[in-house]
Amino acid sequence: MDDGQVAVSTARFEKKKEAILAAATAVLNRQGVKGMTLADVGARVGLLTTSVTYYFKKKEDLAAAVLLRGIATFDGLVDEAAGAGAPETRLMGFLDRFLELSRRIRLGEAPPIPSFTELRALKEPHRTRVAEAFNDLFRKVRGLFDAPQFEGLSRLERTGRTHLLLEQIFWTAAWLRRYDVEDYPRVRDRMYDILVGGLSAGAAWAPGPLPPLTRAPAPVDGEAVSREAFLIAATRLINQRGYRGASVEEISAQMGVTKGSFYHHNEDKDGLVADCFQRTFEAMRKAQFSAREAGPTQWDRLTAATAALVAFQLSDNGPLLRASALWALPLELRHEMADQYGRVSERFAAMVSDGIAEGSIRPVDPLIAAHMLSSMLNAAASLSAWAPGMTAQEAASLFARPLLTGVFKA
Repeated sequence: MDDGQVAVSTARFEKKKEAILAAATAVLNRQGVKGMTLADVGARVGLLTTSVTYYFKKKEDLAAAVLLRGIATFDGLVDEAAGAGAPETRLMGFLDRFLELSRRIRLGEAPPIPSFTELRALKEPHRTRVAEAFNDLFRKVRGLFDAPQFEGLSRLERTGRTHLLLEQIFWTAAWLRRYDVEDYPRVRDRMYDILVGGLSAGAAWAPGPLPPLTRAPAPVDGEAVSREAFLIAATRLINQRGYRGASVEEISAQMGVTKGSFYHHNEDKDGLVADCFQRTFEAMRKAQFSAREAGPTQWDRLTAATAALVAFQLSDNGPLLRASALWALPLELRHEMADQYGRVSERFAAMVSDGIAEGSIRPVDPLIAAHMLSSMLNAAASLSAWAPGMTAQEAASLFARPLLTGVFKA
């Protein structure tokens, strides 16, 4: 085979490999690592399973390659933005490049981006390898906060703002498709405005307390554990390992009960997850409704609700169930849960809108602000993993305050 034939063969191999990675990303985002099969991926590109194994021997190899390619894509975006001057300019550059990439993905001009929550479902040695690559990306994004104006911020505070910024980017997968691609420049500008300027029209961050958002009832006579305890344990395990990574056996083991006891309390796993979502929505609704008595302005109420929900994540009754579990539910349940999530988010939009009208909140896009608030609260479920030992009050100040007052403000 001469050099020309080798080049053609190599190009053909790389083209097919890229098609497999793109197809695998779509399957991974919908079904997770546990649910993804080489047969499903092959069917999307017209290949048999044996043909897919020519490129990736095992499913884990393919899943890791998908995630590493996604990390490399973000690496490129950050590298391009990091060369700008002031942190605000770097942030705008990052958002601009991400929204342009999102536009190209939407139009089919670029491969999709994987959900990085699936990193938790990888087995070793892939998990360590991908986690190290993601940590390198995280450090690059944290570099956006390297400037004299941030010398007063602790390392933990910079880490918190980096988590907040990345989650805002990742969460767009849940809402960006509601906008036409022609609206993406406006979305970029509104996100930037909120991240830099926050929501406050001048009031300080001083959230008032709210009543407990849930209670943990004792087991009824004859039962080893309460229904509430099952929901808490399942929520924690699903947040850690993903929907498919948290098996019935593992949930039962964490509760110290038998698999039979699980089915005594739960009809099936899907029903349990739906109930975990219901519990999450109830806590969020209670925070929003209770906040109506938290102060005279919508700013007072919004800060009280968000602080209470972040604090709940670290409480004995927390956390809230992460929204990523939605995509693994059966279609009918998924639509029902998504509708309820939407109502909670729209209630935040109403609070922002009313606050703008009364003058306690800056003129921002209420819907985009609500999406960003939901993203922050969703991400706060992982606070205990990277900020262990933090009090509820410290957590709210670390994670909620920067979004509501501006990520570049000390």
